[in-house]
Amino acid sequence: MITFKKQNHQLILKYTVVDPFRSWGIHKLLEGKNPYIRNTFNVCPNDLVSALTDNILEEGGVVEFLFAELEGDYFKINREILKISFDLYIFKNFDLLPKYFCTENHLSIFKIVNDLRPITALYIGGSQEGNLPIPEFLNLIKSVPKKYELRKYVTARVSTILREYIDTEKDGQKQFENYLNKKVSPSTQKLSSQFLQQEIIKYQSLLNHLETMLENWESYSEANWQNEILDILLLLYPKYLKVFKGVKIRDVYNQTNRGLDFMLVDSLGHIDIVEIKKPSQHCVISKSTYRDNYVPVREMAGSVMQIEKYLFYLNKWGRQGEECLTSKFKGQLPDNLNIKITNPSGIIIMGRSLNLDEDQKYDFEIIKRKYKNIIDILTYDDLILRLKTSLSFFQKNT
Repeated sequence: MITFKKQNHQLILKYTVVDPFRSWGIHKLLEGKNPYIRNTFNVCPNDLVSALTDNILEEGGVVEFLFAELEGDYFKINREILKISFDLYIFKNFDLLPKYFCTENHLSIFKIVNDLRPITALYIGGSQEGNLPIPEFLNLIKSVPKKYELRKYVTARVSTILREYIDTEKDGQKQFENYLNKKVSPSTQKLSSQFLQQEIIKYQSLLNHLETMLENWESYSEANWQNEILDILLLLYPKYLKVFKGVKIRDVYNQTNRGLDFMLVDSLGHIDIVEIKKPSQHCVISKSTYRDNYVPVREMAGSVMQIEKYLFYLNKWGRQGEECLTSKFKGQLPDNLNIKITNPSGIIIMGRSLNLDEDQKYDFEIIKRKYKNIIDILTYDDLILRLKTSLSFFQKNT
């Protein structure tokens, strides 16, 4: 059994005899040879800090080796014992376990690191610049496959080839995939929790700001209102990098230019367009029915028609339009990012839906879904609901 202990300014590797008949490493030491304990620790008689007594081979016998010496805040590991070619430093307050050095099937962790040929020293823990933080080191150890996982992997490889020629009752590849699906990635959990609090702050700030705006909407000019909503939109839809205002596009049928209010560009250069209206007091859907149906008000119907026409013009402009828009906005986009017109979509943000009755909401949802393939129609109450739903989810998972 291997353990580690700190003694003065030294780190001692302590080997305790559990089964005298299997302690071949002690036998080698007694013969003056260098044993390879667990195929990881290549100790030699010169590393001994304890005497080889007559009863050393009895159960409970202990042999101690000098494993590392303290340099500042770090123990510098003896390269020769681990058979590595780089300097390894481990923070002095970190309690070491054998599993941090070798796997259960006696595979040396740092020998694997050595095979990658590190060009600088490796510092684990502490405050040294460029160090490997303790939590990340522990994640590294957890990521090394155990015996069970290795067996599953080998079975999967054998099964994949074998099942091409004979039938088997079990599918090894499927069993391995099921195992991986059940396995939780510690790094994924860490990333999600790391940014959760920031997301709560962001969404709460957006919600507060939008609710304040809606309470005082009449005090905003149309341009100021649109600018505020665009800021919210870019934060709510992080796939978009940039919004361009007053963009001229070509109507190839009438040989004239048309003006887009706002064009969104995502991280791959694909564009969408957005139409933003102040909420006003008007509903987005009629108060009375036409043949037992509620229909969109004139302003909303006009916005839908306008967006559809702009999308039509963009698609017809095609490759020439991509080149034209890229040339015009290249200085405001990341290097090597070209604008692409690939079935762009439209977003309409207008009106309130809070005071609609159930029948009106039902018909309004039908209207929105009719255009969903090309246009996302959002009321300001839809935006608030999205923010509140996301915020509730993040808060529940903190």
